[in-house]
Amino acid sequence: MPAISSPISRYFPWLIIAIFAVLNLPAAALAAHISDVVDQSLLEQAQRILSLRDQTVRIALLGCLLLGVCCGLLGSIIVVRQFALAGDTLAHAVLPGIALGYLWAMEKSPIHLFIGAVIAGVIGSFVVSLIQQTTHLKRDTALGIVLGGFYAVGIVLVSVVQNRLPGDAAGLKSFLFGKAAAMTEIDLYLITSITGLSIVIFVLFFGQLKVISFDATFAKSIGIPERTFHYLLMLLLSWAVVAALQAVGVVLVSAMLVIPAATAYLLTDRLHILVWLSVIIGMVVSTVGVFISFLGPRLPTGPFIVLTAATVFSIAFVAAPRHGRIARWWARRKQAQQIRRENVLKAIYHLQEGGDFQQEWVGVGELIGQRKKRQEEVLREISLLDKSQLIRWDREGSRLKFEEAGLTRAKEIVRNHRLWELYLTNKANIAPDHVHDDAEKIEHILGDEIVKEMEASLVETGLDPHGKEIPGLD
Repeated sequence: MPAISSPISRYFPWLIIAIFAVLNLPAAALAAHISDVVDQSLLEQAQRILSLRDQTVRIALLGCLLLGVCCGLLGSIIVVRQFALAGDTLAHAVLPGIALGYLWAMEKSPIHLFIGAVIAGVIGSFVVSLIQQTTHLKRDTALGIVLGGFYAVGIVLVSVVQNRLPGDAAGLKSFLFGKAAAMTEIDLYLITSITGLSIVIFVLFFGQLKVISFDATFAKSIGIPERTFHYLLMLLLSWAVVAALQAVGVVLVSAMLVIPAATAYLLTDRLHILVWLSVIIGMVVSTVGVFISFLGPRLPTGPFIVLTAATVFSIAFVAAPRHGRIARWWARRKQAQQIRRENVLKAIYHLQEGGDFQQEWVGVGELIGQRKKRQEEVLREISLLDKSQLIRWDREGSRLKFEEAGLTRAKEIVRNHRLWELYLTNKANIAPDHVHDDAEKIEHILGDEIVKEMEASLVETGLDPHGKEIPGLD
């Protein structure tokens, strides 16, 4: 299968160089948390964090940045594929593997925990597929079953391990809620490996992942092994989940996979741009979350990262240029104004049609009666059309007539309406007295191509089902 090149490959070597550069900065004594060691003002604490003098900060920050990259990449695919619950399921499914990995090594060994978690994640993915293939249950139901069942087993195993050791000697509780400050260099190397592998796979197979994400059936038809790539994605998700557990924990890891990608989804409709935005957002929220959590004593890093991501998503939800609530409200408002103006043009046309087009001018009073609206509202609509040079309004004579552009648009609206009525009665066998309301809605949004295709499919387009002439555009 041919490799698909990507701009990501240009920056991957610089990422590796940056990791080793940060790790080799002069280090202070390693501590669980900076603010637990020194008593400083908020400004001094912020300056110390920004200076990256402490190895704890460097490891936590770099680890969370890499998680932002990894989760941003994989999250973009699972969000586009509408598979967001898979991340949450795998995050909970790996918990039994973590407990078994600890029992295997009898210590908190990253390698043993990683192996156990990946095995548990793969088994969880297999069980989901098995339930889907052998029952009539849907994917979300299978994911919910695995999520609850594996998580319950994991909690039981973690409780058994914790009860056998004094206090929190095993340290497994940090995997439930995350503790970025406790990350070690071994954890960082593991995260780097997982992130690097995810980048390499995206570089090599971005084209195939793109096709599968939008149309799995088409992907199969052109020879792409959709099932193989599905399991590869699940394996990568398992690795990403394991890498993120130390930072944000089982409970919040799915948020790191979903929220940055969902935010990017609101900002663009192009997949390659979505991937880049998801990665950038993941890195930014990780940086801000780490910074805030290190400002005060015993502040959790994971929840602050997720809260930052949720804040960014809220901003995008409201203010995204195309899919934000403000943009949608404005688009609906503009569309409603356009429909009102076009309805006025249509009403003027009907008045002229009622007089066999003998009168060029139409009285304002006649139009108000035709529109069946309040006088102030109709006058406001007339004023807007006059300013748009679609009609000419003679205020002194209280009359108006079409300008050329207004007459053309009025004919288009009436033509769309009557052609649609004719199409529904001829092609869909709908009674003529049942097609008016539907035509009233669609007449404003029919495009030229659709109208041409619709007209070509009709044998006779001279009269509508009610015997009224369908105007031509000449």
